[in-house]
Amino acid sequence: MTAPLDLLDLNPSLTDEERQIRDVVRQLVDDRVRPHVADWYEQGQVPARELAREFGKLGLLGMHLTGYGCAGASAVAYGLACQELEAGDSGLRSLVSVQGSLAMYAIWRYGSEEQKQRWLPSMATGEAIGCFGLTEPDHGSDPASMTTRARRDGDDWVLTGAKMWITNAPIADVAVIWARTDEGVRGFAVPMDTPGVTAREIRRKMSLRASVTGEIALDDVRLPADARLPEASGLKAPLSCLTEARYGIVWGAVGAARDCLESTLAYAGTRTQFGRPLAGFQLTQAKLADMAVELVKGQLLALHLGRLADAHRLRPDQVSVGKLNNVREALAIARQCRTILGANGVSGEYPIMRHANNLESVLTYEGTSEIHQLIVGQRLTGLSAFA
Repeated sequence: MTAPLDLLDLNPSLTDEERQIRDVVRQLVDDRVRPHVADWYEQGQVPARELAREFGKLGLLGMHLTGYGCAGASAVAYGLACQELEAGDSGLRSLVSVQGSLAMYAIWRYGSEEQKQRWLPSMATGEAIGCFGLTEPDHGSDPASMTTRARRDGDDWVLTGAKMWITNAPIADVAVIWARTDEGVRGFAVPMDTPGVTAREIRRKMSLRASVTGEIALDDVRLPADARLPEASGLKAPLSCLTEARYGIVWGAVGAARDCLESTLAYAGTRTQFGRPLAGFQLTQAKLADMAVELVKGQLLALHLGRLADAHRLRPDQVSVGKLNNVREALAIARQCRTILGANGVSGEYPIMRHANNLESVLTYEGTSEIHQLIVGQRLTGLSAFA
């Protein structure tokens, strides 16, 4: 951590391996991402396949999974990698999260041995890209109401429906598609070159512009019986994948907030108004202090959840606490940093507005703040308020 922002001296609480992974990913972001990310964001284009292969060489794709070419890293190490990736841009962490914690995890956890052997090794290297189709045009927070259907036709399955806001979809080689069947919700590993599958990139986004997002249409897509993920039964399966991805967001949001605050500290120390640096004014220091306190609290929360995960004691509602708090506070930090930079805060020469815009999407995906409030509320009261 940069010393001024490590208020509670958290760095020594990490293992040597965790620090090494963090520093390697940070160097990659500094060398490969920072010089270009403002242009990628402005142009709405990102070399996602090229980046995926570079991430694969470092073992970042599915890094918390074991076997099949995956690194088998700890949950904390994976979280630290997410933190550094999102310090570069939320879109980069989304690429890694969707690849590893959604598509790869679904196949790793619920797939057959043949499906694992077919997809996971090439996904771990970044040669194959995956996506995760759960959200639909009319069903986001309520996946139980999905209308995508899979029906049996002899030994085959036939899928019909649509998925929306799917990261990686336009460049994906395989999609994990969730559909309603006569036996309940089931998952399928769908090669994207299957007849009847089309993916269209969603353009004109004002957020996550350095990320490839699309919609998937499924028009009587015929799949063999072995395309179904045999161990996935019911809505609990895709929701468990979301828990995996939400954990990465807990760390990633901290990275975006830290990058905003580092940039703001540097700016406030050199920008002079009324004969002194902005950092020398009481109001500025009050803002900086409040933001730094929230940042380190978010880091502590992420680290605690990571240690719970590594001890196999992490619950989904605890991940909801982390996602709810850290994204909400990261967005507040980005907005406050913008005020210190004044008009320069909206310039692409600085990362503040880019992070703020991205965090607006992060606030919503993998469960809105309201959904996580209800998850925590159910934990507190024992009563479900979803229906």
